Amino acid sequence: MSLQIEERIVNALLAHGRREEPNEACGYLAARDGVICRHFELTNIDAAPDHYSMDPAEQFAAIKQMREDGLQLVAAYHSHPETPARPSLEDIRLANDPDMIYVIVSLMAGVEPIKAFKIEDNDYRDLPLHILKKQ
Repeated sequence: MSLQIEERIVNALLAHGRREEPNEACGYLAARDGVICRHFELTNIDAAPDHYSMDPAEQFAAIKQMREDGLQLVAAYHSHPETPARPSLEDIRLANDPDMIYVIVSLMAGVEPIKAFKIEDNDYRDLPLHILKKQ
């Protein structure tokens, strides 16, 4: 299993993370034909630099919009303002959907800015993430 994501979405996720600094940004990623082509920025109701909780009303609205637009929810994303793009112990503990893909965006200089993971059974594994450049 691997993920394909449009480069413009990666840039939008980085911009979202920077706007929310010093707190974590969060949201959903949606795909059409297996390619992540849309992101849904959600409010981190915890407003914290080391964890997030998505606004439930915004989650429902995003899912509804995806269905209306013929998109599939493929991942949840959040930013790490000061750490690399890898699941923290809290991320692992709070990952409650083994079918969900978790994308982490790091705002830290000198590290890979975006990575994808499957998290289950208190462990995680990297998923290949292919960034599609605009032709």
